[in-house]
Amino acid sequence: MTLKPVQTLGEFIIDRQDHFKYATGELSRILSAIRLATKIVNNHVNMAGLLDILGDHGEENVQGEKQQKLDVFANNIFINTLSQREVVCGVASEENEDFIAIKSSKNQDSSKYVVLIDPLDGSSNIDVNVSVGTIFSIYRRVTPSGTPVTLEDFLQPGHKQVAAGYVVYGTSTILVYTTGHGVNGFTLNPGVGVFFLSHPDMRFPEKGKIYSINEGNYSKFPTGVKKYLKYCQEVEGDRPYTSRYIGSLCSDFHRNLLKGGIYIYPSGTNSPNGKLRLLYECNPMAFIAEQAGGKASDGYRRILDIEPTSLHQRVPFFCGSKDMVEKVEEFMKE
Repeated sequence: MTLKPVQTLGEFIIDRQDHFKYATGELSRILSAIRLATKIVNNHVNMAGLLDILGDHGEENVQGEKQQKLDVFANNIFINTLSQREVVCGVASEENEDFIAIKSSKNQDSSKYVVLIDPLDGSSNIDVNVSVGTIFSIYRRVTPSGTPVTLEDFLQPGHKQVAAGYVVYGTSTILVYTTGHGVNGFTLNPGVGVFFLSHPDMRFPEKGKIYSINEGNYSKFPTGVKKYLKYCQEVEGDRPYTSRYIGSLCSDFHRNLLKGGIYIYPSGTNSPNGKLRLLYECNPMAFIAEQAGGKASDGYRRILDIEPTSLHQRVPFFCGSKDMVEKVEEFMKE
């Protein structure tokens, strides 16, 4: 079997620089740093059964969740890699209580961008060898360049993102991202350590038939969600739909993007406002979804229009094929 000659991620980033109105090379360098960190994390994920990196780290993160050893490792790798490139003025991570200000040794506080990241999404699946991922989001700072980065630079609505993406560490490792000009996916060739364009111009299928939700929480769901699930299970037309839930947002979202479907994590579970974080998970996935012809909502309003109030704010999340999201919104509003 021979591999098709395709474009590398590095070549693609350079070719598409003119799509970004503030193109100065910095955004390309940020994406390159994320690419490097991704390859390092991928190597450790693939070696997880051989290295002493499985299991609990012994501490909890700011949300009170048990940290896995790989959580801590991935968090350190992404923060260190982004810091050393001197192209971002700040990083916020799901694993840290506060943002991290980064100062350039060349020109203090001169960088124009901040990065928000979920270093290892779905980390509770690590020990059972189920796909995990990374989610990232990039914003242009709103405070003046040359001044210290502040919380205001991170608390921006999702529609102000300049780039967002995710990585799935699965049977193959794929990096999917957008800069607001469509969505493209790149698969890692482990033999040469290079990402190659494998999924150009990704789009949600117009008609989805998969719904992804933890139905174990059914008794706590809002009435609108319960009615939507009954709708999905009815024998009528192209229904019933298929239920598929991995428990790793990156993996569930990626499957639904390719096959057509909706991901739901509502309020009314053990987390009153939903489990997913607006800044680290919902905004970047919503940006990608819209660029791929899909839709993302909290059940009533567009995710990308929500004004954040805190770094670790949680919101209900309905994301996927446009028709499916609009249908569940109908049930929510009734």
